[in-house]
Amino acid sequence: MLFNSIEFAIFLPTVFILYWFIADKKLNIQNLLIVIASYVFYGWWDWRFLSLIIFSTIIDYTIGIKLKKEENQLKRKLLLWSSIIVNLGFLGVFKYYNFFLDSLYDIIPGLQVVMGFNTLDIILPVGISFYTFQTLSYSIDVYKRKLKPTKDFIAFSAFVSFFPQLVAGPIERATNLLPQFYKKRTFDYNYAVDGMRQILWGLFKKIVIADNCAQYANEIFNNYEDYSSITLILGAVYFTFQIYCDFSGYSDIAIGSSKLFGFKLKQNFAFPYFSRDIAEFWRRWHISLSTWFRDYLYIPLGGSRGSSSMKVRNTFIIFVVSGFWHGANWTFIFWGALNAIYFLPLLLLNKNRNYLGDISKYSFFPNIKEFKGMLITFSLTVLAWVFFRAENIDHAFAFLIRIASFTFKIEKIELERYSFELIPLIIFFVIIEWLSRFKIHPLEKGKNLNLKTILLILFIILFGSFSSLNEFIYFQF
Repeated sequence: MLFNSIEFAIFLPTVFILYWFIADKKLNIQNLLIVIASYVFYGWWDWRFLSLIIFSTIIDYTIGIKLKKEENQLKRKLLLWSSIIVNLGFLGVFKYYNFFLDSLYDIIPGLQVVMGFNTLDIILPVGISFYTFQTLSYSIDVYKRKLKPTKDFIAFSAFVSFFPQLVAGPIERATNLLPQFYKKRTFDYNYAVDGMRQILWGLFKKIVIADNCAQYANEIFNNYEDYSSITLILGAVYFTFQIYCDFSGYSDIAIGSSKLFGFKLKQNFAFPYFSRDIAEFWRRWHISLSTWFRDYLYIPLGGSRGSSSMKVRNTFIIFVVSGFWHGANWTFIFWGALNAIYFLPLLLLNKNRNYLGDISKYSFFPNIKEFKGMLITFSLTVLAWVFFRAENIDHAFAFLIRIASFTFKIEKIELERYSFELIPLIIFFVIIEWLSRFKIHPLEKGKNLNLKTILLILFIILFGSFSSLNEFIYFQF
């Protein structure tokens, strides 16, 4: 079920009414309703894959209980590794089996005849990378005794399958979200209104910016041989805004929807395109995933401690694995490695924590140093997104070589609607984000029908891409 669909527009208020007017004051019933609603929400896409979520829930719930009772360290490690193997095993089969097999056969021609293994004709379950990491964090935290395992199976099931963030995050930690299912929740009008505002902002980013940018980014990337350098650069910029507004738009709708039910999810994006260096960018982009890899992979590997060679090794591991998490394609691995190359000079020169504070906190405009840093960081990010968007490595390099041909020609791209208004809309969006950079979202703490809210509703009606229901990009990850 898509957030930008008629089905969800009916589903959300229905669950809201049942939750507050039927199940109100009955915590267990509210939690059970969330589980049922979440399974309906996920099963709307393909009910068969509900078995994976249910099985993963049972496995990690059971292992959590056993970890509490078990004192033998070897047996505790075996229990933890059982959780890791089961969860990553599902992920490996559905997401990476074909990739590894095809890559192996490409490296060693003729091996397929010897091995006899064929690729599998399987569908990648939506959201498997997200809920897998969410349940893994629970088992790891229980193993490390940072969290007491729950005996409430319904609450744990609701934590694993919570529908607002089930298929594309934010990736929640059990330490933050699970305790919220234990506490009595009362309706807070102002909190719910803020949630509605955040949903509106997310819909604007998705329907107006991301989906319109997608039309032109797709046309330019798919037919790059026919366009000049300046058009290809514009296509890369369009995709840069597409992926940000698509993914952060989903996060806004997820977080806003959660507020309607009295839950608080962590912020997943913090205006990343205003970052002054790559290190700051990664502290502001997909925060839930970046911090997950930091806490469960980077720090256990040694983090930034130790020798320079260890720092280089750990940095490449974290970025390459992060890239590979996004998809079974060499383009994602290259994208991750490229970001590691961007990041390493800052780390080795101890400049990776230069920008921990707010951007231009005491002035309306950034100073020259900040503006230069933002421009360089944005340009490097655009370059990296070319590899993320390309069909394969050859496509990415051919696209960049075409840009380097320096053919500057203003071209009209013929689509269903020639969007003269798209660039002004992007500029409007950037201005709104800049003015709101100290907030969680631009409509936070505003009046119900202030000018900004009215403008967003009007822009969604006038410029929203409703020709087809476009899935969110991160559904494929």
